[in-house]
Amino acid sequence: MTAAPLVGSRTAPSGTQRLLAAVRDDGQPMSLAEHLARFGRLPTNRRGAGSWLVEEVDQAGLRGRGGAGFPTGRKMRTVAAARRRPVVLVNGSEGEPASQKDALLMQQAPHLVLDGVVAAALAVGATRAYLVVHEGTNLDGHLDRALTERAGLDERVEIVVAASAGGYVGSEESALVSWVNGAAALPAATPPRPFERGVDGRATLVVNVETVAHIALIARYGAAWFAEIGEEQEPGTVLLTVSGAAAHPGVVEAATGTRLAQVLAVAGVDPDRCSAILVGGYFGSWVPIDAALRMPVSQAGAVSVGAGLGAGVVVALDERACGLAETARVMAFLARSGAGQCGPCPYGLPAIAGAVTAIAHGTARARAHGDLERWLRVVPGRGACRHPDGAVRFAASALTTFAADVAHHATHGPCSGAHLPAVLPIPDRRSTGPRPGEPATWGSR
Repeated sequence: MTAAPLVGSRTAPSGTQRLLAAVRDDGQPMSLAEHLARFGRLPTNRRGAGSWLVEEVDQAGLRGRGGAGFPTGRKMRTVAAARRRPVVLVNGSEGEPASQKDALLMQQAPHLVLDGVVAAALAVGATRAYLVVHEGTNLDGHLDRALTERAGLDERVEIVVAASAGGYVGSEESALVSWVNGAAALPAATPPRPFERGVDGRATLVVNVETVAHIALIARYGAAWFAEIGEEQEPGTVLLTVSGAAAHPGVVEAATGTRLAQVLAVAGVDPDRCSAILVGGYFGSWVPIDAALRMPVSQAGAVSVGAGLGAGVVVALDERACGLAETARVMAFLARSGAGQCGPCPYGLPAIAGAVTAIAHGTARARAHGDLERWLRVVPGRGACRHPDGAVRFAASALTTFAADVAHHATHGPCSGAHLPAVLPIPDRRSTGPRPGEPATWGSR
């Protein structure tokens, strides 16, 4: 419940097109004038405090949309209670190669994202916020232009837009904090967590782009509106990036609890021509098509089929493609993308990737399967960060979902699908951003 009257609210959008209501049909970025005409000014508390929004977000039941699904209101309340003025760090680096949802919001709905950055900062008492984006996201100047358009709004928050370091582990929250602090983008040992001590040693609210866009709408329409659709335990909508064997690949917005079959239908996926669905991205899991069709779109729904929703990545695998070959390519990428700070990254993941590659190529020795199963058991939980755990989860799911293919490759060699073009994207370079200690600043206000 709001603690004081709000200024600037408008009639809330109906249906499941909430975040995507800020996206124009022609794919061009929505201007500030169009944004204000559709959504109105960002509501403010007449007494100038932001604590009411922390309560709204908490009551709404919003969970982070970056992968972990942690309750956002709880995180905001902790940061707001810090003794020193906190900092907001918005993760727009989108290190998941198969994800496009955050880039879509920043490029086509920049003012909704910036509204959320401002709202989150004011709510926790921050006067500075960092928006860290993938190198290519701002090259056409969308965020720079949006910041220039907002110069007269007097929002009392300085927003710094900076390029990420690139790399898969560079988007982990403690790695982002390290990068903004001018050091290498490497995960740090915890505790302390960023919400305890982050940027400049201050309590730091780390949230992703989709999450702050939801915060912008909650600030306008309230917790009750947010929870009108979706599951009771995980209300609202989520953005899913659907690709692979899809006639209409792209970003789909769905209420939590929606069956994944409906999302796949919107993207033009023919389930009769698919063998499996990758749910959750490269730290996610391969799910057999029959189970995937029944899966509710939510964190709990994904867990029910042995997966995790992660950053909302959904990849449909054509029945002609080879799931083992796709897994081998991704595992090789994950093995060379680790931080290299502890044993599992330089030793465990390359060994696992090599074994999966040998199985995919039909060249695995008799003991390879036993070694692989042992490595998959001992690696999780031994790293300083969760990179090894996610990679192991992905590899293990492939061995289960594509068990028949494992046997076929061992007996008859690789299937014809192993020679088809890759379905899952693999970045060409490990790092595409500035060198450690030199974060690029593109725009600030």
